[in-house]
Amino acid sequence: MDKRDVFVQIDQLEKQMGTIYAELGQMKQQIIELLEENKRLSIENQQLRKVLKKDASPVNTGVPLVPITAAQAQAKEITGVGHDNLAKLYHEGFHICNVYYGHLRTEGDCLFCMSFLNK
Repeated sequence: MDKRDVFVQIDQLEKQMGTIYAELGQMKQQIIELLEENKRLSIENQQLRKVLKKDASPVNTGVPLVPITAAQAQAKEITGVGHDNLAKLYHEGFHICNVYYGHLRTEGDCLFCMSFLNK
């Protein structure tokens, strides 16, 4: 075997190892993405189970029944059902702000959502 042939073989082997290393890096990135998605879906599933349990339990809002004035009733109509639906979504664990709308809240209250609800 010629010295040149040995260097050519080593060069080819080095290129193959580089390709394998790049593929390994891509697979590692895919595994990381899958693990993150799995965790996110597990948290969302847990939140949805809580909502289902709450819906299955007897209705008790904990809010005392207080008569409202005509002005309060009119203000309620102005804010409308849409605001109530967004508040319900927020309390179920989802963002309602324009920054993260529809994403699962994983770290407590969101200041953007809270400012929207307080308007």
